[in-house]
Amino acid sequence: MMKFRVFAATAALLGLASPAITTASAENGEVNVYTYRETKLVQPLFNAFTADTGIKVNVVSASSGLEQRIKAEGTNSPADVLLTVDIGRIDEAVAAGVTQPIKSEAIDKIVPVQYRDPDGHWAGISMRARVIYASKDRVKQDAITYEELADPKWKGKICIRSGQHIYNNGLFAAYAARYGEAKAEEWLRGLKANLAQRPSGGDREAARDVAAGKCDIGIGNTYYWALMMNNDPEKKPWAEATRVILPTFQGGGTHVNLSGVLLAKHAPNRANGVKLIEWLTGEKAQKIYADSNYEYPIRAGVAINPTIAGYGKLNADSLPISKIAANRKAAATLVDKVGFDN
Repeated sequence: MMKFRVFAATAALLGLASPAITTASAENGEVNVYTYRETKLVQPLFNAFTADTGIKVNVVSASSGLEQRIKAEGTNSPADVLLTVDIGRIDEAVAAGVTQPIKSEAIDKIVPVQYRDPDGHWAGISMRARVIYASKDRVKQDAITYEELADPKWKGKICIRSGQHIYNNGLFAAYAARYGEAKAEEWLRGLKANLAQRPSGGDREAARDVAAGKCDIGIGNTYYWALMMNNDPEKKPWAEATRVILPTFQGGGTHVNLSGVLLAKHAPNRANGVKLIEWLTGEKAQKIYADSNYEYPIRAGVAINPTIAGYGKLNADSLPISKIAANRKAAATLVDKVGFDN
């Protein structure tokens, strides 16, 4: 059984040494992972990787600041792999200059081109979609477009978390990438006018407020609904009061974001880091992602978890994730400009 070494984010952010992760591990069969994913979510993956390869996985887990830590550690950083969620986090790591191209034929073959960096600095390993939690009682439509969220017919009926949250930033950036900033601003003003209340809480709370009758539709990620339905008896009634609709762009598909992986710039165990990255796109890892995290596999042919499959067939939008990343700053500026969170 693999032994995990997990260290507090506080120590990481204060620059305190992690006693079990050192560059000396370059001589051993180890790989050092910095991750934003909760340990309980990634532990099954690392257990399986160690069982398959004999390579021990050392882990630093934190909710923020990992890019800054790697940058501060410089050439002495023990980090080999950064495991993260959302194109926002991925983009910030690349911008911080703490990554290097992965250079893997296996990754290029398995991961669709729209879900990896043109320069090779990151690759998606699973997908999540930004969808609608609709009231079973009050919403009769089976299909809704993202553009339609600004239609006055939804006035006072939409609940959503902060417009500056990375999940919404990704959706808003996708809109800006597709239609330009002027159209995105107009759409955001329309969406804001349709909100039932000031943006607050998280995606689960959007479902809660729909269940309570405060709004008719909430905006959330696909996996939160599944987690409420299957893993959280206290919040299960929120899921039971709603159903998931996979919205699409007009003439396009459903907006998706990524769980992604990056190779650290000064990785002391580069070969093992690449081996882990490639393994994460293999069938076994992709199945674990699908069933443990309720995410869509990035690898074709891997079965989708039944709960997620129950939403209907995902027609993922073809807009490259890199183009969405390029519009993140513009989207954040527009959120402030229209006073979305006010």
